[in-house]
Amino acid sequence: MSHQPRGDKSAPTPEELRNMVTHTRERLGQTMEALAAKADVKAQAMEKADDLRTHAATKAAALTGHLRETAEHAAQLAKDKTPDPAVDKATHAVAQLRSTAARAGELATERTPDRVAEKVGQGAAAARAHRTPLLVGAAALGVLLLVRWSRRHR
Repeated sequence: MSHQPRGDKSAPTPEELRNMVTHTRERLGQTMEALAAKADVKAQAMEKADDLRTHAATKAAALTGHLRETAEHAAQLAKDKTPDPAVDKATHAVAQLRSTAARAGELATERTPDRVAEKVGQGAAAARAHRTPLLVGAAALGVLLLVRWSRRHR
């Protein structure tokens, strides 16, 4: 039996064979790279961790914005529902508290050791750096206390 070409196709030329081999090698290289990437568990874990970190940051930002809006709305409601005499009394009480706090601060400054004053200064700096979350939390706490107080005195 002799080997005869099928139909009208002729046998590939050496140049065509070289091109086919080159193309097959390129595809084989791409396949090996894909398999190596699937086998690299550490890289996959790092990529997944990055995705989760980004997702968590997005969710946290959305939640923070929602909480801020809720606290602002609650504070506005509390302000609108507070009678004028109560606001006047609160303003007067705040003025008294400020003067008393100023006097207490002066006394504390005079009698506080330097190491303690330094630590308090660091805490105050941290509070200034995170002022917005502290104010939102304080406003939410104030609204909660006001609501509880109003329910008890009905």
